[in-house]
Amino acid sequence: MQVQVDIGFDQLVQIAKRLPATQWTKLKKEVEGTTQPSDKEREEFRKILLSGPTFSKKQLEDIAETRKKIDEWVIK
Repeated sequence: MQVQVDIGFDQLVQIAKRLPATQWTKLKKEVEGTTQPSDKEREEFRKILLSGPTFSKKQLEDIAETRKKIDEWVIK
């Protein structure tokens, strides 16, 4: 059986403040642990970004020209 309870942020803060020190530490560690990616994950993400495709100079010129033509078309 599952029960879902909607509580506001302020209520959540008050509940967390009433936790015993050991549970507070455990909660804080759990929350901080899930929000911070590891150095290994960051490095893998960095490698993915740096190895991704890029536009050539010709492609960038084509895009600029296309945008210019679209802008002229929209203004007419």
